[in-house]
Amino acid sequence: MKKPAVKKRYTLVKRIILLVMLACLYNHSLAQEAIFRDHIKAVRFHMYGDQLSLPVYRLNSADQLELNFDDLDGNVKSYYYTFQLCDYNWNPVDINPFMYIKGFTQQRIATYRYSSIALTRYTHYQATLPDRGTTLTMSGNYILKVFLDGDTTKLAFTRRMLVLEQKAAINARIIQPLTPQLFRTHQKVQFTANITGLNTFSAAQQIKVVILQNNRWDNCLKDIQPTFVRTNQLDYSAENIGLFPGGKEWRWLDLRSFRLQSDRVERANYNKTSTDIFLFPDIDRSGQRYVYFRDLNGMYLIETYETINPYWQGDFARVQFNLKSPSGSAYTDKDIYLAGQLTNYEMNDKTKMVFNEARGMYECNLFLKQGYYNYTYIAVDKNNPGQRRDLEGDYWETENSYTILMYYRSFTDRADQLIGVSKINSRTDQPGISF
Repeated sequence: MKKPAVKKRYTLVKRIILLVMLACLYNHSLAQEAIFRDHIKAVRFHMYGDQLSLPVYRLNSADQLELNFDDLDGNVKSYYYTFQLCDYNWNPVDINPFMYIKGFTQQRIATYRYSSIALTRYTHYQATLPDRGTTLTMSGNYILKVFLDGDTTKLAFTRRMLVLEQKAAINARIIQPLTPQLFRTHQKVQFTANITGLNTFSAAQQIKVVILQNNRWDNCLKDIQPTFVRTNQLDYSAENIGLFPGGKEWRWLDLRSFRLQSDRVERANYNKTSTDIFLFPDIDRSGQRYVYFRDLNGMYLIETYETINPYWQGDFARVQFNLKSPSGSAYTDKDIYLAGQLTNYEMNDKTKMVFNEARGMYECNLFLKQGYYNYTYIAVDKNNPGQRRDLEGDYWETENSYTILMYYRSFTDRADQLIGVSKINSRTDQPGISF
């Protein structure tokens, strides 16, 4: 009688262990760029002075990266940061941190300032990386971890970071695909790379390429194989690689002033301690013609019209986004999400649009700092979450920026080296309004 019971318990234990392992893998995928505390807002991590850039640091250079974030608790806390080396697929590399960090492995963020003028009380923290006491000695992918009280288990947020040791010269261009079904809707990234000082005897196994569209990691292309290998030159020209939907120029929202309402603001409620902003309803634009206008390619800027320093004088507001469906009723087979750098392209309950039966439209509220924002709406199939459709439509002519990342790993290396970074824009003319 005991044997079946023991076997049943053993099976149950195996299932629990499997669920825990799957949960850990899921949490790891989220941990690459995530905020773990609700009071942390407006996290910005980029090259110094350029909010629209990827955080790329050239090894052994004078480059600096800039980190800014706000703590809505409004008091002073002891925030620290450290670096975690990862492979090209953002899995942590199991080697001693002293092998890729020279100096202190943890640094305290000592620069902070209380908010001024703003109705919302917060403490703004700022850091310039890497610190003089910390030197990174290996190129590759890194996760920046910010945590409390020197305890890495008290994570506040994480961000991706790229450390480059240039060994590949990448020459790229954007062309129209030849495939008839994709000719008018997609863009193709075609490129070659000249590699110096490395043994590319088995380039297909040693070289890995990742392509980003508009600095996005959620729809990046990776595991791209070279079409031809000629000694130290790699050619990536096959028709089935480097293909991205063109999309359309992004929707915009100007919140650089709460007092001077921009064209997207329908009305605002000014309370004694807070501000509520309601936007004009948006509609599905997938059937509209393409029109070029300058945008931020899905990103945003922390800026203000009426203050000296937007980082610690900019205010926050509760902003309501509204989307009207073509039929005036909810989609039966789709969930709608607000997307862009303002949501970190996350598909969760905070970014999901909720249908308001009384108004006949979808609604979503975000707590945003003053600035200039780009955003879009994405429809996700309820039966197949992997099937997503941008409610903008796709056009070959759309202006997009692309970043090519090239990694190298010899058969004796324990981590992937980042040996090349190249950025290219799909439109060099940018003439203003065009069809």
